[in-house]
Amino acid sequence: MPDRELTMLETAHAYFNETCDLLDVEDGLRQVLLNPWRQLSVSVPIRMDNGEIRVFNGFRVQHNGVRGPYKGGVRYAPAADAAHTNALAMLMTWKTALVDIPFGGAKGGVQVQPADLSEGELNRLTRRYTGAISHIIGPQRDIPAPDMGTNAQVMAWMMDAFGQTNGYSPGAVTGKPIELGGSYGREAATGRGVCDIAMLAAADIGIDMRGATVAIQGFGNVGSFAGQRMVEIGAHVVALSDANRAIYDPAGLDMEEVLAHNARVGSLENCPLGEVITNEELLELDVDILIPAAIEGVISTENAEKIRARLIVEAANSPITYGADAILADQGTTVIPDILANAGGVIVSYFEWAQNIQRFRWTLNRVNEELYTTISHGFDRAQEMAKERDLTPRKAAYAVAVGAVAKATELRGFI
Repeated sequence: MPDRELTMLETAHAYFNETCDLLDVEDGLRQVLLNPWRQLSVSVPIRMDNGEIRVFNGFRVQHNGVRGPYKGGVRYAPAADAAHTNALAMLMTWKTALVDIPFGGAKGGVQVQPADLSEGELNRLTRRYTGAISHIIGPQRDIPAPDMGTNAQVMAWMMDAFGQTNGYSPGAVTGKPIELGGSYGREAATGRGVCDIAMLAAADIGIDMRGATVAIQGFGNVGSFAGQRMVEIGAHVVALSDANRAIYDPAGLDMEEVLAHNARVGSLENCPLGEVITNEELLELDVDILIPAAIEGVISTENAEKIRARLIVEAANSPITYGADAILADQGTTVIPDILANAGGVIVSYFEWAQNIQRFRWTLNRVNEELYTTISHGFDRAQEMAKERDLTPRKAAYAVAVGAVAKATELRGFI
């Protein structure tokens, strides 16, 4: 185990190299799969509402496109630098391969705190960023989507900016508003997929979802939809948190009341339900299922030994550090990795892209049924690999994904 916590990019590389060792991938192919095919750094100047001009740093990293067009979200966050974006692009490559949808992996980012910008400033920022990367994106090249700090409105602006030069192109981005060609079920897709995977994993290790206790760290888009879905299937969500507050009720929180408060206030601040605890205490609760749905690195070597959940489902990207993952494995904690657990978003993005190309909209029931079929197939592939080679769920998922991309690379004669 390293003597310090690895960065997200170092962690992504470490899991990749371990997988290549396991699969006996030769060095030349390993380098092709490791390094991004293209990294674009752009300057994003905009005029602020007060007349001042500010320049933001933007990135688009296209990690691998051997299995199809690049696919990945655009993140607006202060931490969205080149290394961070590179790591997330690599995760997308493995995610799309694991659930067997015909995309490669990419990611975009602008180093900005979106809460500090007005709607007009965000609009101008989005259009300027889209113009700067427009020569490398498109329905058959690279399809952006929402991520942290972005949403359906940002995707609408991106689609419009791209279309002003390239013509009407709804398939150029996914995660759009329904009115502009978005898919039913896309907004809830990541959270719903998290619950689908949790049900499958729980059944595998003997947890009955009816009555199971669940703690969710992070109550944004993914955490809120995951919480709603958990209650629908009979689980008890006993703890929730956002950046402002964490609440706990061992009897289960009233999700409708929590959602109503969140809609009124915009956060869990001053929510009258449950006992107020810290985010750190939430992670260490004695629950059946823990869903970290906020940011990376919340479970580290400092608190991994205090984690008591039997099952952890990584709704966020890299919420468990490399060192902590080894500790949890030694403790016998089942961890479903992010490249499988939060794949629901990209799966339904694929459905949206397909609907845009066909000019034919699916019903919500069809979207949800196809989501379950696709994500459960990814789970089954990983489970089969885990049993065949006696691997943890993370190592098995990476083995399936890296193996699929390596095979496609060879079949195309890329090297």
